[in-house]
Amino acid sequence: MAKHKILIVDDEKISLRMTQHILSSEYDTVCASNGRDAIEIYKTERPNLVLSDLRMPEIDGFELQKKLQDIYGKQIPFMFMTADKDDEAESKGFAIGALDFIRKPFRADVLLKRVFNILQNVEQIQGLQKAATTDSMTGLLNKASSQEEIDLLVKTTPGALMMIDLDSFKPVNDIYGHAMGDKVLIRFAEIIRSSIRATDIAGRIGGDEFVVFCKSVLDEDVIADKAAYINEQILLSAKELMGQSMNIPLGASIGCAFAPDEGADYVNLYKKADKALYFVKQNGKHGYKVYREEKASSGDEADEATALKYAMTLMAERSPGKGAFNLPTSDFKKIYHFLSRVVGNYHNTIHVILYSVIPTKKDVDQEEAANAFVEVVQMSLRQSDVITRYGSNQVMILLLKAVSSDLEIVTERIAMNWESKDISALCKITYETSELK
Repeated sequence: MAKHKILIVDDEKISLRMTQHILSSEYDTVCASNGRDAIEIYKTERPNLVLSDLRMPEIDGFELQKKLQDIYGKQIPFMFMTADKDDEAESKGFAIGALDFIRKPFRADVLLKRVFNILQNVEQIQGLQKAATTDSMTGLLNKASSQEEIDLLVKTTPGALMMIDLDSFKPVNDIYGHAMGDKVLIRFAEIIRSSIRATDIAGRIGGDEFVVFCKSVLDEDVIADKAAYINEQILLSAKELMGQSMNIPLGASIGCAFAPDEGADYVNLYKKADKALYFVKQNGKHGYKVYREEKASSGDEADEATALKYAMTLMAERSPGKGAFNLPTSDFKKIYHFLSRVVGNYHNTIHVILYSVIPTKKDVDQEEAANAFVEVVQMSLRQSDVITRYGSNQVMILLLKAVSSDLEIVTERIAMNWESKDISALCKITYETSELK
């Protein structure tokens, strides 16, 4: 186990050497002969305790403690030593957060015992603080702590705030159980941590939602590399945990906002990164988007309403036979982007359902199962609805004329029609709903 490190600060050379000699028998020590040097040494050494003389020229012990706490925004473990007999100085020291005082000259055994007691107390306090600020499952910061640390950091430090969602996580719990789901979340957190530096901040803010702040990262190529790495590693890890036959489309969707361009506080950056994340989730997942401020489109609401009505009519007229309009992914994306713009200006809502078709038997052809499900979905919906295949086993639906209460009716109708197919007994169907508004 690594030794605790103590920074000793004293302008009297003999006293400094004597104190170092005593403490170096039990601890690692670093020394400074004045307050300015102590501040620089603290920056690089990050000691567990500062033992400082009280009376020093330029920066005395009280001022040194205050400066360090102002710089790092937290209480610094401090112990003062002094030859003064003034009780008022001792009272002032405790008032500003000193943990102990020792008067010169002191006995070696007394100094060692007092330092030991302080470090024991500090460890206990830090343990409680860690428990209060850390997500117990993943070891990352929890929601409140990650927000607090990022908010403090972005006021002075440029960088990239990334919202990261684990895609298609629900089927893991549904098929493999919550114990396996926990293992996947822990591994996902490890992958996120391995993709950033020790000085960056990472936290878990929800079930499968994470936030990261990478200091001094303002290059979109870096975000692209991180997204590719995280997506590659989570799929490899999932197969390692659940077996090579695992075919749940796990991956990561990442929304990013750069500070200070998009804001110098957590709330603003979060909102913009979340908008970028939403775009990724609605456009196939497993990727990233950097938030860019978009100019408002021209045209009034009446024009947009007419355009929306025309698009819906056109799709209904073009649908061959009964059922929803089944589009190739490329055409679907064009309509999706158009509708995103239109409903945003017209204050309308389009409901989105993303289905995943997951074979539960090894000998089931995934392509055949997905095609069969597409046929069921198409015939279960109206001509004004739009569907497309996403990847090898997902189907996305846009319900253009639905209200929230219709979602249950639609999903139940699809489930009933699907259960009439023999292949349904060999597959697990899951779905997620969202809104385009």
